Amino acid sequence: MNFKYPREEKLKQKKDISLLFEKGKWTTCGNIRIITFSSEEILQHKVGVSVSKKYFKKATDRNRLKRLLREVYRLNKEEFLQKFGENSLNMLFYISKEKPKSYKEVERDFLKLFRK
Repeated sequence: MNFKYPREEKLKQKKDISLLFEKGKWTTCGNIRIITFSSEEILQHKVGVSVSKKYFKKATDRNRLKRLLREVYRLNKEEFLQKFGENSLNMLFYISKEKPKSYKEVERDFLKLFRK
């Protein structure tokens, strides 16, 4: 199993992000929302994470949530790729106003996405 989250998998380029928002499909489950776009033209699977400044004013809270989202993705990457495909762009959002009490809470919502 590959539990890495290398630089090549990180969604950072502005053109990829704008393509994702223009043509992507939204899915929400629990406190996690994902936007996905799959295409044969995409050579490398990429994932990004985002947390709203509107709901979490402190940078430390936003950073903690982003770390949790990246960790959940990293540990469940195999299932994630089966659901969303090898040639896809994805962006994860945490949409609740409340901070999660634990990693397990974030993981539970994340795994619900696969069943949807």
